[in-house]
Amino acid sequence: MEQITIKEVAKLCGVGVSTVSRAINNHPDINEETKRKIMDTIRQYNYVPNNSARNLKRSDSKTIAVLIKGISNPFFAEMIQVFEREINQKKYSFVLQHVEEFEDEVDVAVQLEKEKRLKGIVFLGGLSSHTNEKLKQLTVPFVISTVDVGELASNYPFVAVDNEKESRKMVDYLCECGHRKIAILTAAEDDESIGLLRLKGYQQALAAHGIPYDQNLVRRTHKDACYSTYTMENGYTLTKELMESGQEFSCIYAISDSMAVGACKALFDAGKRIPEDFSIAGYDGLPLAAFYQPAITTIRQPRAEMAEATIRLLFDLIKKKPAEKRQIFEGELIKGQSTRSIAG
Repeated sequence: MEQITIKEVAKLCGVGVSTVSRAINNHPDINEETKRKIMDTIRQYNYVPNNSARNLKRSDSKTIAVLIKGISNPFFAEMIQVFEREINQKKYSFVLQHVEEFEDEVDVAVQLEKEKRLKGIVFLGGLSSHTNEKLKQLTVPFVISTVDVGELASNYPFVAVDNEKESRKMVDYLCECGHRKIAILTAAEDDESIGLLRLKGYQQALAAHGIPYDQNLVRRTHKDACYSTYTMENGYTLTKELMESGQEFSCIYAISDSMAVGACKALFDAGKRIPEDFSIAGYDGLPLAAFYQPAITTIRQPRAEMAEATIRLLFDLIKKKPAEKRQIFEGELIKGQSTRSIAG
């Protein structure tokens, strides 16, 4: 099939060539709906930008792409530093690609693979619900990092903690402290990634302690929110809504430390004390949680170790070396001053 041109893409989308160029280069001053339409058309017709087409004639590049979903989540900052350091040490180029929450990261990766002549890909965040058929579109080695993939993609390499297990560990602890009305701040209802896995762990812990699952205590991120899930602003907003609902609770479990800090701020603004009036728990083990006042009870993930393991695994795959493709790390429950026992 003859290669489609950028002018033809623009004509199909009813926009100018400059608008198509801005969409391709992820320029901020473009309407999201227009950008989505352009990118869908590009994927449909397998358009490769001219500069990338010229690159195809050159020798293969040595480029590794890291696709990050949830770039506002501070949990990823240390991991990105490790990725860049390790990739550069191996004399490869490092490309960081932000994936919007509404975007399909596999589609983004397929396009990037064509444009950059990638040698490998790391998916950071997201990507727990794609099928084997979907992932077969990728022709270079890749590793899924920080998300324990479901059965649909179980044949593919990943590095993560067991999010369900670690979330259950946290809520088990809160139940052992005597809390029975534990609210959870979580992702949007259609989330099929980390938010869903941590919610499942919450549900499992409640069931194990004979506590009924109450939907009124589940506070989900709004789909139309102008902020990302794993942010202090989101934690603040959801906690305010929880208090305004009049729903009784003694503890809040936020699925990230940033959200937990936002929850603390909402409670302080309402004149409440932590942990005397309400206990707060988070997840991720960020430095933010340790240095906050009061220090937040959390699940610490070994971020640097997971990042290093991810890159080792990716380069083993690139070099066709034997490798353990499913690497599960253990999280650690860190007991801070934001929770207290009310047992007895």
